[in-house]
Amino acid sequence: MPKNSKVTQREQSNEHVTESVADLLAHEEPLDYKSSSLNVVGDAGKKVPQIEVPEDDGRPAWNSKLQYILAQVGFSVGLGNVWRFPYLCQKNGGGAYLVPYFILLLLIGIPLFFLELAVGQKIRRGSIGVWNYVCPSLGGIGMSSLMVWAFGAYIMYPAGHFYFFPSFDLLWAVPIKREMGHFSISFRLHYTVVEPECDKSSATTYFWYRQTLNITSTIAESGGLNIKMTLSLLVAWIIVCLAVIKGIASSGKVMYFSSLFPYVVLFCFLVRGLMLKGSVDGIAHMFTPKLEKMLEPQVWREAATQVFFALGLGFGGVIAFSSYNKIDNNCHFDAVLVSLINFFTSILATLVVFAVLGFKANIMNEKCVIENAEKILGYLNSDVLSHDLIPPHVNFSHLTTSDYAEMYGVIKAVKEGGFAQLGLEPCLLEDELNKSVQGTGLAFIAFTEAMTHFPGSPFWSVMFFFMLINLGLGSMIGTMTGITTPVLDTYKVQKELFTVCCCIVAFFCGLLFVQRSGNYFVTMFDDYSAGLPLTVVVILENLSVAWIYGTKRFMQDLEDMLGFRPCIIYFYLWKYVSPLCLIVLISATVIEMSISPPGYSAWVEELAQERFQSYPPWALAMCFALIVVAMLPLPVVFIARRLNLMSDGSNKLSVSYRKTMMKDMSNLEEQDEARFILGAKPGEAPSSAPAQRAYLTPGGTKTLDANSLSPNSCYGTSYQNAAISPTTPTTPTTPESDS
Repeated sequence: MPKNSKVTQREQSNEHVTESVADLLAHEEPLDYKSSSLNVVGDAGKKVPQIEVPEDDGRPAWNSKLQYILAQVGFSVGLGNVWRFPYLCQKNGGGAYLVPYFILLLLIGIPLFFLELAVGQKIRRGSIGVWNYVCPSLGGIGMSSLMVWAFGAYIMYPAGHFYFFPSFDLLWAVPIKREMGHFSISFRLHYTVVEPECDKSSATTYFWYRQTLNITSTIAESGGLNIKMTLSLLVAWIIVCLAVIKGIASSGKVMYFSSLFPYVVLFCFLVRGLMLKGSVDGIAHMFTPKLEKMLEPQVWREAATQVFFALGLGFGGVIAFSSYNKIDNNCHFDAVLVSLINFFTSILATLVVFAVLGFKANIMNEKCVIENAEKILGYLNSDVLSHDLIPPHVNFSHLTTSDYAEMYGVIKAVKEGGFAQLGLEPCLLEDELNKSVQGTGLAFIAFTEAMTHFPGSPFWSVMFFFMLINLGLGSMIGTMTGITTPVLDTYKVQKELFTVCCCIVAFFCGLLFVQRSGNYFVTMFDDYSAGLPLTVVVILENLSVAWIYGTKRFMQDLEDMLGFRPCIIYFYLWKYVSPLCLIVLISATVIEMSISPPGYSAWVEELAQERFQSYPPWALAMCFALIVVAMLPLPVVFIARRLNLMSDGSNKLSVSYRKTMMKDMSNLEEQDEARFILGAKPGEAPSSAPAQRAYLTPGGTKTLDANSLSPNSCYGTSYQNAAISPTTPTTPTTPESDS
């Protein structure tokens, strides 16, 4: 209690105290006990508030709740929802894949997303600062997430910008022809032929691999910079820089458009797609579950990985965005809302993709029927096949797929020995729908080819690639916020200058991915820099809160912030279920990496198709280095702080959080003086004393003041509102962890 208080002066005096309690109170200032901090009991039935909303500390804040939700949605909903989720759904059994995905979303997705929102909102710091205060020894969590996110920031994919202007004229739909000539003394002959690489594949495939990427045949052949992609990358980073240069003051306004526009386009595509012939076949193929796929561990592993990437767990962007919230914001509602929006966005994008692919499959199937019908007519005219093999109701001028299937079956049954020499194809719609196209190929090859058959296809192409640009912009805004916020919280640097420098550095690092072999490096970074390191980061986040800080204490902090206690199911999910699921996921990832040969799909120009190739030794070393560098801060920070070689960063607590703690500490002294006056004897408190007050900060053995908050362990400090005798040392009590 204050040294100049009357109680302390009387305690330290040798004179015998003769005044009564009434005399003491007569000399004090009149107090309103109902509104005063000295009211240690409170009104009957009225709960005494446990936390104060911190005063404005100058930290930027969201203009509205809608702006914040759109920012989180724009960050979590990205290109992966449009091309990765539909591909995984097609690959892993259609509707059967949705079941493990939704289960894992409930078990690890929403709980861990809620956890990241809560710690960011409570500490009001970026990823580095948050984990320094939860557990300084594991402060490397924030640095590792920053490394993983930095690797992702370099892979700024500029293909959407490159495709935007050609989409006005559908340049990718035009077969590329080469001029040929034959010259002699008597005559001169000019003619054109389709480029062999284009003829063997398709116009859209050729445009992607040769005119956009101008890709080499192996990762070892650099091929130099692709000038067109380099300029597209520069434009992309200029747009991102302008969007984030003022922090959330500028990016928040951009999010209103970049987050909402993709939904407008997706709904328009869905309506248009449902009006196309064959769209229902594609959607039915999507929702027809292959239940045997659910028993494959690979399906569950890929579903868990997609949950991580879809919600942005472990990257730091979620924490950075939530750190600009008011401390009493209902982050539980935000976690559930954003997670469900993300899930339904993936479903919406998958419906659109399968509707369009169903339309494309019908066109390709009809084309197959026409080509094979012409072959049969040729065989009939040359008497290779007898006219008796053709059913009488079949009309070649109006041949349907069912008629062709019947005719194909009859010919195959009769010509058993020589059927293979005829070269006829079954032309099954199911075969076309099962042709899975992975990743970027789905968006830039399969989908673009399908759009060429749309009525008014240039309009739809422009809308589609403008949507991709906005999806990438929303994700990159979250990326840059996740990188800049922890650094700006830790070091006092000019925000605008630092943001511009980050974008310039990211552009030059991104040149690795716009050389002619750059697409192979995109695959390498996607497979090795994020998968395993990201999973390790997330499980350490989970363990540091649930087992080191303590789940009970964290639940109490949530009750203080939200005004209600979250459902008890979160206690068991954070403490047992999520860590177990993450350990299984890490084990499965390590096993798969050890048994699967590391390699990539290389485009072979002569064959005009992809072939699997193993990484050369230097590329294998690079893959290993990506994993090691991303996780290196974890052991380095742990060892450095155990040996007291590195500051724990506790002197950089946010001003608002420090104010809240010091106000509560000051109130403790006043409450202690009140209990001394009102109690029967010094140190005796009334029977109804306030409960313990726990803080989400590192613990310590020193008395905390306004200028020093030095944690020496990973435990949060809890200050007991009990009377302390003047002769008793005032040492904060560190409660045991509930782990």
